[in-house]
Amino acid sequence: MPEQRPNPEKLLKKVQEEERQQQRGRLKIYLGAAPGVGKTYTMLQDAIAKRTQGLDVVIGIVESHGREEINSLIKNFEVLPRQQVEYRGKQLTEFDLDAALKRNPGLILVDEMAHTNIPDLRHAKRWQDIKEILDRGIDVYTTLNIQHVESLNDIVSQIIHAHVKETVPDSMLELADTIELVDLAPEDLLKRLQDGKVYFPQQAELAAENFFRKGNLIALRELALRTTAQRVGSQVLLYRQDQGIRHIWPTKEKILVCVGARSESIKLIRVGRRMAANLQAEWIAVHVDTPRIKLEEEQRNSAIQNLRLAEQLGAETKILTGFDVIKEIMDFAHEQNITRIVIGMRIRPRWKSLFIRSLTDEITRQSGEIEVHIITNTNDDAKPPTKPTSASPPKNIIPWKLYGISLAIVAATTFIDLLLSPYIHTSNLIMVYLLGVTIVALFGRVGPSILASVLSVFLYGIFFTPPLQVFSLSDAQYIFTLVVMLLVTQVISQLTILLRRQAQAARHAEQRTAVLHTLSRQLASTRGVDKLLETTVRYIGDYFNSEIILLLSDNNHLKVRARYKSEQILNEKELSIAQWVYDLEQVAGRGTDTLPFSDGIYVPLLASQGAIGVMRLHPAEQNHFFSPEQMHLLEACANQIAIAIEVDRLQDQAKKSEVETEADKARNALLQAVSHDLRTPLIAIMGSASTQIELADELEPRAIKKLGHEIYLEADQLSRLINNLLQITYLESDEIKLQKQSHSLSDVITFVVNSSSKRLRKKSVNIKLPDNLPKIPFDATLIQEVFINLIDNAVKFTPTEIPIDISAIVENDQVIVSIEDHGPGIVPDEVGQLFEKFYRGRLLTTERGLGLGLAICRSIIKAHGGEIWAENRSDGGAIFRFTLPCNPKNS
Repeated sequence: MPEQRPNPEKLLKKVQEEERQQQRGRLKIYLGAAPGVGKTYTMLQDAIAKRTQGLDVVIGIVESHGREEINSLIKNFEVLPRQQVEYRGKQLTEFDLDAALKRNPGLILVDEMAHTNIPDLRHAKRWQDIKEILDRGIDVYTTLNIQHVESLNDIVSQIIHAHVKETVPDSMLELADTIELVDLAPEDLLKRLQDGKVYFPQQAELAAENFFRKGNLIALRELALRTTAQRVGSQVLLYRQDQGIRHIWPTKEKILVCVGARSESIKLIRVGRRMAANLQAEWIAVHVDTPRIKLEEEQRNSAIQNLRLAEQLGAETKILTGFDVIKEIMDFAHEQNITRIVIGMRIRPRWKSLFIRSLTDEITRQSGEIEVHIITNTNDDAKPPTKPTSASPPKNIIPWKLYGISLAIVAATTFIDLLLSPYIHTSNLIMVYLLGVTIVALFGRVGPSILASVLSVFLYGIFFTPPLQVFSLSDAQYIFTLVVMLLVTQVISQLTILLRRQAQAARHAEQRTAVLHTLSRQLASTRGVDKLLETTVRYIGDYFNSEIILLLSDNNHLKVRARYKSEQILNEKELSIAQWVYDLEQVAGRGTDTLPFSDGIYVPLLASQGAIGVMRLHPAEQNHFFSPEQMHLLEACANQIAIAIEVDRLQDQAKKSEVETEADKARNALLQAVSHDLRTPLIAIMGSASTQIELADELEPRAIKKLGHEIYLEADQLSRLINNLLQITYLESDEIKLQKQSHSLSDVITFVVNSSSKRLRKKSVNIKLPDNLPKIPFDATLIQEVFINLIDNAVKFTPTEIPIDISAIVENDQVIVSIEDHGPGIVPDEVGQLFEKFYRGRLLTTERGLGLGLAICRSIIKAHGGEIWAENRSDGGAIFRFTLPCNPKNS
């Protein structure tokens, strides 16, 4: 049974999380160290068990790689048909996401989570398909190899000496409800590879020479075991927290080091580091900031400096806040499932132990099943050296002003009592003194409150108790009054001190949170590295009152990218410090223990993949040094900035990758079109010309004329293709200049129809133009190209005996021109693609054409300030319409 009632807030969060999980499908990942360990086989066997229990199970996609045992298991399931995708001239198959969502099974099997989808599908990666399926409430079983986990990518690359391009973000592993490790010894896996149970023989031989080496498999196996163990450890911790379990489950070693402000904490940190290294365990260094213990600013900075040392040695650091130090430490230890606590104990005289509570003794008494390691230290007074800070208050300054105010308040209360004494009984006058003493106690200082208490009793005894003007403590009631007033003032003053310290601690925490929140909000609303840097240096410079120089890495060499209130040119010495900070990822410069001779403070910008730059701060105040707490906040800001820059760069890379992909597609389409469409007419021309040359003496004039006609048509086709390429290049350049003049649209249409007679052949064209059609300002040569391309497009889709209709109307100071055909019409999902470069409609039967004609039309019409679009006719066929601005008054 749980030992403690669960926290209501955590219970509410758990209920909300369970509600979200009920709406989302459940994910199970079969994780393996390498291909061939049996992930797919295990997944199929588990799915068969689910199917026998009545669950609707289907296979979305499972790769057998020719293995008979996999094929035999696949026969037990309904297999969704795969999606046929054309890629680089080949027909390939992919997982059909829409079919899976439409089928809506209870459980779907999707193999190879890290697979990269063929371009033009909805998602670039298969794990994105899986996430959408989960969001629709469908359970998923999937497989994954450890080398495809994003956070392990660098480690895997070092092991196998190759870069793994297909990765799955760690968030998908966190999303998984279950991760099952499918393990196989390296020797058995290599035997399976030799027996052809992993790859085909040729592939197996290549894999054995590269990836499938025993050393690689052992290292990857360790990674898989560690990843699974970490996942299980997180689940144990969450379960203990949800159930309110306080007793320790020693499933793995976890060390807690209690850090204070004194020098012995450094020894504790080093002992904790050695212990964690020997046990291969996690370790956490904590400091409890409590208002019960009054720490000077220098002592608080020393504690934070000690935490920084622990962080540099690999510890996770925490600052806990609370009234009871022992309770905070033990609650944190039980919450984090700590197995060992390292704490220091100062050796002191025995008589002190009788009166002073020992932190070490209390921790040991309440530790229970947690091991406590006590490190002794006899040096009570030694303190770690700290850097001077402008914020450090002067020590041992007597608050003379408060003593003066205390005397004034006591004098005022005495004067008031003298005025009230004729009307109020003498015993009640003590309440006025008590009120004055309470006011003094609110200042939160012990000395003034004691002075006010003693002086109040003394004056009360002189002026208001017989014999008057003589102070005597012979009456026991006056002694009792003095003691009560002293106790009341001390309680009030101590409570005031505690409240002020709590308020100060809360103010520090709120200030830190506010700074990070404001900075993150500004970074989230900013795009572009230059704007991010500008926002960053301005905010950090204003908050820390410093001059800022921000340097970013360019091929591991730092270059100044942003400044704030600084025109300083960094000399060779300063640049070398910045480079050192970047290379070693450590803070250095003024006020630190490293390279302190510099005028500035250098902070590395640490992102997920390491340092990306360095930020240099030079305080505006000449003798100002940042406290360790300020340094900690500065480092947090620097890390947040680095992550924002890294995210922006990743977005830019994704956009560039998308652009490059589109460019590759366009380039491939162009090359394929050019290789076919330019060669076809050339071959036809060469064939006809060769026939004329070889059979010139034998051919009849009619045959010679026919061959000449074919040569002309093919040459004209070739000329059109080249012209379209030149046109689209010209229209997309910045040098396009329209030669606008007022022209009759009727004359242009008539000219184009007459010049296209060979292209039209026997097809007629019906022209319907209004009599009052005004002259329109346009570039006649370019508009002729529009009509030529639209008529050519209509010819491709209209039967020979059916005419093409061209019409125009004037509406809202613009002319709307329509070219209509009577062909099969436009496929609805193609309407938005028709005017894209290199796009050829699916209904096009001829293999000729680059798919540039309609793109050229769009560019020309847009250059004239008009619009062009396509739609289907109600009685069949398609209509292409475009508009041209006109001014009827100038006709």
